[in-house]
Amino acid sequence: MANMTILEAAAQLGVSKEAIHNRVRRGSLVAIEIDGVKYVDIDANAKPTASKAKPQARRTSTAKAGEEKYYKMLEEQNAQLQTKVEKLEGETRSLRDQKEIMLIQEREKIEQIYKDKDEQLKNILNTISAQFMLGAPIKAQEEEHLEAEIELPVKEEKEEKLLSLKRFIKENNYSDKKSEKIQQRFKKASKKDDRIIRIGKKFYLDLVKYDYKDLLK
Repeated sequence: MANMTILEAAAQLGVSKEAIHNRVRRGSLVAIEIDGVKYVDIDANAKPTASKAKPQARRTSTAKAGEEKYYKMLEEQNAQLQTKVEKLEGETRSLRDQKEIMLIQEREKIEQIYKDKDEQLKNILNTISAQFMLGAPIKAQEEEHLEAEIELPVKEEKEEKLLSLKRFIKENNYSDKKSEKIQQRFKKASKKDDRIIRIGKKFYLDLVKYDYKDLLK
């Protein structure tokens, strides 16, 4: 046995100073005080107790569990973000497809208008040719009917609700400088603004459905 200070005893046994004090209070260690310094009787050959390693093992296990929980949380957040990205990409593709379909439909409608107009002109020419071949004069009523047929169907054009930007600018008598600014705004906005219908190099407005004040200011 050897007299050691509290600090030396704690180092010898591999425990904290508080643990030595607790042992002294419990009576498992004998303490004496010399010149104000407290000593305890400790076997010089005593080996450190294994209790020191256990808290470390528990701390290591706890830290590992915390890291696993953290990484799992990151994986879940990453999966959620990936899902949101895929959803947004899907919505973007859907909007792009809808816009393309709308443009195709509008173009087909416009083509159909001119196709019907051409068909009407053919019918008129055939009627006139037939009248001349028969040598019969065209009656006034038939002339009115033919004039009505040769006109572009205004009602159908209104139903289309489309107006070219060039025509809109002309009808509103904008100055050359302002017209140029408006055209530049429409050109820039057409890439992401669904209100603007672009067919080839021309821009069309749907004044019944949309408001374009922000682009015409």
